[in-house]
Amino acid sequence: LPLGHACWDGVPGASLGDNGDCGRNLVLYLHGGGFFLPVIPMLHLGFAARLCRDLGAVGFMPDYRLSPQHRYPAALDDCETAYRHALAAGFEPHRIVLVGESAGGQLVLSLLHRLRSRGLPLPAAAVCISPVTDLTGLDALPSRHRNRARDPLVPLSALRAAMDLYSGDADRSHPEVSPLYADFAGFPPLYFLAADTEIMLDDAVWAARRAQRAGVETRLDIWPMLPHVFPLFARWFPEARRARQDIAAFLEQQLRAAAVTRSGTEFRPKLAA
Repeated sequence: LPLGHACWDGVPGASLGDNGDCGRNLVLYLHGGGFFLPVIPMLHLGFAARLCRDLGAVGFMPDYRLSPQHRYPAALDDCETAYRHALAAGFEPHRIVLVGESAGGQLVLSLLHRLRSRGLPLPAAAVCISPVTDLTGLDALPSRHRNRARDPLVPLSALRAAMDLYSGDADRSHPEVSPLYADFAGFPPLYFLAADTEIMLDDAVWAARRAQRAGVETRLDIWPMLPHVFPLFARWFPEARRARQDIAAFLEQQLRAAAVTRSGTEFRPKLAA
């Protein structure tokens, strides 16, 4: 898949395929890295490119502003700008999907909350891989402690430091900071993936439960004995390829459903009564 650089209304990023072909499906990929690390080409771009290839879609990965120089809401503002650009460029919302891992998974859910609150049309579906959804710092989620000696990739101290650097003085219980506390009603179909050894396991599990209880079509897959954001590590784990295929199948199904039910209309959230 051809890779290039683009700038969407002032937000730079990586383009995957011909972003000018607005008749195609679009993967808006929000990368992880604790809100302070930039795109890692071998991991983030490689995974996103393969996913776009699987879907026959084009993609864009915004280089959102990073902490600690740029704290919340800078990164979320950039993601919103990229989404608005996609709409203005002619990509219909029912052809757009959001995908993110770790901090990017938080941005996916936070972006959905912001788009809904501002009355913007929502995408066809979203995927959150090992997202961090609670940034309050209270460590109420059991896996934060249960897995602190099992997680091979993310120390609890590092997670706390990243949350502090990103959140700053913001209200950490706000749904744009800790999307676990968002009202999920009206969100598009969601797919959560996580590994059972990671400290952020319950960030995904609890968010998936809240989404399901809000009436959102929700899928949650928990994989055994794998690290944080394992679907990106296809060179090391054969399970990563299967997980990516599952993600592609889910998104393809949702894009087909959206094309049937929403094509030619503006899809806006239908809030529960």
